[in-house]
This record gives sequence, structure tokens and C-alpha cells, in this order.
Amino acid sequence: MTIERMKGLVLAMTMAAGMQSAMAAVAVTKADFGKLPDGKTAEVYTLKNADLEVRITNYGARIVTLMTKDRDGKFGDVVLGYHSVEGYAAEAAAGKKTYFGAVVGRYGNRIRDGKFSIDGHQYQIPPNNNGMALHGGPNGFDEKLWTAKQIPDGVELTLVSPDGDMGFPGTLTAHVRYTLVGSALHINYSATTDKPTVTNITNHSYFNLSGEGSGTILGEVLQINADGYTPVDAVLIPVGGVKPVAGTPFDFRKPTVIGARINDANDQLKIAGGYDHNWALNGGNGTLKVAAKVVDPKTGRVLTVSTTQPGVQFYTGNFLDGSYTGKAGAKYTIRTGFCLETQHYPDSPNQPAFPSTLLKPGQTLHTETVFAFSAEK
Repeated sequence: MTIERMKGLVLAMTMAAGMQSAMAAVAVTKADFGKLPDGKTAEVYTLKNADLEVRITNYGARIVTLMTKDRDGKFGDVVLGYHSVEGYAAEAAAGKKTYFGAVVGRYGNRIRDGKFSIDGHQYQIPPNNNGMALHGGPNGFDEKLWTAKQIPDGVELTLVSPDGDMGFPGTLTAHVRYTLVGSALHINYSATTDKPTVTNITNHSYFNLSGEGSGTILGEVLQINADGYTPVDAVLIPVGGVKPVAGTPFDFRKPTVIGARINDANDQLKIAGGYDHNWALNGGNGTLKVAAKVVDPKTGRVLTVSTTQPGVQFYTGNFLDGSYTGKAGAKYTIRTGFCLETQHYPDSPNQPAFPSTLLKPGQTLHTETVFAFSAEK
């Protein structure tokens, strides 16, 4: 091969690499997202590459929009939410929160009676859901205005939750980093504390792979990588530890239509009005593994969820009642969105057999969740 030909080949390879790099590049922009009742202005960051467009607001560190391709290459928004911060603030003011797209904490999911003990000292979180503390109490992380800054390929949001916030001990400093990597949205969580505390931070996005506002999610096909789940009592607190999914409507080890068994005569389904349970994922706690996969036969869109967390809460939007109108102008009614909340198990501070949610000074909590998108023909 001549030197000139080698130079030409190197130049062509360099140009091709440059084109690939440009295609993979993530553009990050910032804009105002409306005003909160206290007069503060919320921000929204748009992360965009060739495969995804995601909008993140610093109000609740939440996902507002997630645009991904269907089998024909057409983009569609697959998460439920509102056009501006006023919609989310209205929910909070009405006391009827959906937590659309929010980062929930300091403790996502439920704590029995809002009570737990650390080193013999009992703490009380204000109950806000059938006498239980849900998603950190009545004024959790979803209602906070986080501090946001642009980072390579994404945005980082930071919140300092003071000692005693909603009754939790210790000043907790939490960071959430959203980044785009090809056709995947990576969410990295970290937290530190100056006193022993409990924490369970997750994202509460509602997905509809046919497109938000397009109807129910009952025809979508779900697979969950779990041999066990945690049955609940009448107030949705786990009782009896982890039980096998085999022989129950909670067995999603093989791809199964979400609506196939949701109305079965099963006590657990009746308690929750559908699915609203924690699955104990196969694979080690702290290692990144596939938690769930959802396929929408209508559009071909596929969502694969991976996480380092030990559990995932699958929720089928059982309490959506049409009170609020979403971005496409449609009312969000029952089962028009599903959640896959990667997490530690509900009520873990009161259940020693569950993976611990205790965080001590000098430790740093690190968890990761990946929402990866593709399409099937």
C-alpha cells in the first residue's frame, strides 16, 4: 500500500470517526419552565442526540419529556407529565400527587406508620398515605427546587435536605446525574449524610410506549427478572418476606401482556387495584443487571431497565382517575401509564431481613439505573 493510499485511508477513517462522534454528540440546552407559587422560576434542561430527546426540570429533578423512536423511526413522547411547572405545582397544592417523572425521597415508597428506629432512637415521618409515609412524606424531594448544572452529555441536580427534614435525621446531600449514552438514559444517584439516616431514592416516571395520552398500557408486554416478590397488606406494606412468583399473576419471568391477569381473582391484585408491588430482582445488590423489559406491539418501541438496586416497583397507574390533563391534551385515566421504580424494598427500615437502607457518615450511597430504548419490527 502506497503512502498516499495509507494517508487517504487514515483520513477517511478519521472523517468517519468524526461523523460518528458528531452523531453521538449530546446537545444540552436550558430554558425557563414557569413559576412556582412562591415566585421562584423553575428550569428545564433539554438533552438531545440522534436517538433520544429528554427534558429534565429542576423542580423535583423530574423527567418531563422523553422522545424516542418507534419501528418506523418516528419520535414520540413516552412519559406522562405536563408542559410547565405549574401543572406539577397544582398537583402538590391539591394534595393529590402523581409524582410524574419525579425523583422521590428521602425514602421512596412506604414506611409503616412513618416510623423507624436507628440506634434505639425512633423517628417519625408525617404520614401521607393511609397512615403510612409515602415517598418521603407530604413534602418530599419531588416538591423541592434542586440546584442544576450542565455536565458532559447531561445535567446534574443537587439537593441538600437539612437535618430533621420531614423528620429524617441528618443533613443529606443528594446528587442525581442524567446523561444520554446513545439510545439510553443513564441515571446515577449518590448521597452522603452527617448522621445515620435511611434513604431510598428513585425515579417515578410513568411510561406509555405507545405515546403519552394514547390510552391504556394493558396491551404492552412485560418481562421482570425476578423469581420473587413481596406481598403486601391492606395498606401496601410488605408482609411475610419474599415469596415465589411461580403460579401467581406476579410471574413475569417470561414476556407477558400486562393486562392478561391484572383483573384475576387474586387478593394481592384486589388490595392494590392492579399491580403496585415490589419484585426482588435476580442478581446481586450493587451490580448492574437487567430488571425489566417492556415491548409495545403497536409501535415496536422497547424499554429495557437495568439497575444496581435490589428491587423494582411495578405500578400500573391504578390511582390515575382523570383529574389531570397531560401534554397531549388527554386526561390521564386509570392504567394509562406504568412505573418501574428501581429501589430498595418498601419498609426496609422496619424489616431487618430486607437489604439495608441505612446510610452512615463517611459512606457514600451510589446507585445507577439505565432506561435503554430500541424498536422491534
